[in-house]
Amino acid sequence: MNHYPASILNVIKHLSRLPGIGEKTAERLTMHILKASRSDAEQLARSIIGLKDKVQLCSSCFGLSDGELCSICRNPARNATLVCVVEQPADMVAIEKSGAFQGLYHILGGCLAPMDGIGPDDIRIRELLTRIASGCIKEVVLATNTNVEGEATADYIFQRLKKQPVKITRIASGVPVGGDLKFVDQVTLKRAMETRHAV
Repeated sequence: MNHYPASILNVIKHLSRLPGIGEKTAERLTMHILKASRSDAEQLARSIIGLKDKVQLCSSCFGLSDGELCSICRNPARNATLVCVVEQPADMVAIEKSGAFQGLYHILGGCLAPMDGIGPDDIRIRELLTRIASGCIKEVVLATNTNVEGEATADYIFQRLKKQPVKITRIASGVPVGGDLKFVDQVTLKRAMETRHAV
């Protein structure tokens, strides 16, 4: 690796700091960039700078946006009375890809994790309560992860909202389609049994 000029080593070093990118992958990416046209390299550099300059948090849902409001919050076709609560922007993107939800979102920016010092004031629960106090929201869908922290977060939000005039629902979870029961973990099986429905 040290046989490369300093300019190449510098790019490899920076790329290898990205999550999931080891030194070998960083080296391959660097060689690809080196072989690409100057125009392509400049476009990549500009897109990264543009990302840092333009992307901000939506003032309503706290999703990633190029403006004050994200494209979902700006869309008049979305059901503004229905809000799905997720932990991170990537969770919202996953739900959007499914095409199964037509409401708005609220991104907490994490989940409750007392062992790590993350309490209710460290995620956007207060902002959610403020949105609900506006009176426009009729249903809140809790779509936090089904791990211990996600369940604790959903339960905490439920406790805070149960006296509010909103319907509170939790996304179903359980055995994946095509899943083999003997390979499904006990927590997932327990949740699937608890959320069983009539057929």
